[in-house]
Amino acid sequence: MSSLRTLVFYATPAHDCSYLPDREATTMFVDPRAQIDKKLYSQLTALGFRRSGSHYYRPHCEACNACIPVRLNVNHFQPDRNQRRVMKKNSDLECTLVPAAFNESYYRLYANYVELRHKDGDMYPPSREQFISFLVEGNSDSWFLEMRKDGELLALAAVDVLDDGLSAIYTVFDPAQESRSLGTFAVLWQIEETQRRKQPHLYLGYWIKQCNKMSYKTRFKPLEALHDGQWRVLKTE
Repeated sequence: MSSLRTLVFYATPAHDCSYLPDREATTMFVDPRAQIDKKLYSQLTALGFRRSGSHYYRPHCEACNACIPVRLNVNHFQPDRNQRRVMKKNSDLECTLVPAAFNESYYRLYANYVELRHKDGDMYPPSREQFISFLVEGNSDSWFLEMRKDGELLALAAVDVLDDGLSAIYTVFDPAQESRSLGTFAVLWQIEETQRRKQPHLYLGYWIKQCNKMSYKTRFKPLEALHDGQWRVLKTE
């Protein structure tokens, strides 16, 4: 089994940044041949890496450090008024964690979400192969959070279990249910699940100050950011 000391890392050629216009990005990724167990995955996540399928990566841009890894210390989290309203609005949902696997109903929800909300993103156009390689393949302790109303699947969140908490990978929902704020609800549910497991952290990926799509992350306080190898409370003002 691999360890941090023995891992080999590679960097991609510079490519167009997916988040900031007129910028180039470089990504560092772990050798795909490395055997990544839960302990090593947890260590990589604490160092700012993320998982996409069987790939573990982090930004490694020469002239830009806009992508900041963020996590929430769930022991200090207090929902604000709007978040309490979202929890109440979705109290009629049945939420279940199931092992990550391909399911046609999952894919239809995913494809509809990408088609209607992310035509400008890297995931467009969606495909079954893409869904599997992104959300199903890879980590053995990966789960899907099903959010259902009277049996109908309204939202699906991919969640990884780590040694010190959970990692929120991705959430999709029925765009017709936008008034429910299901993306926010998925994070709130994962916060409560992390608390139930008596673990401290929910990892929320990267935050970019200039990217409006990521601004929702700062509503979960106290948000911690990784700077120079240290996790500190993020000051957004």
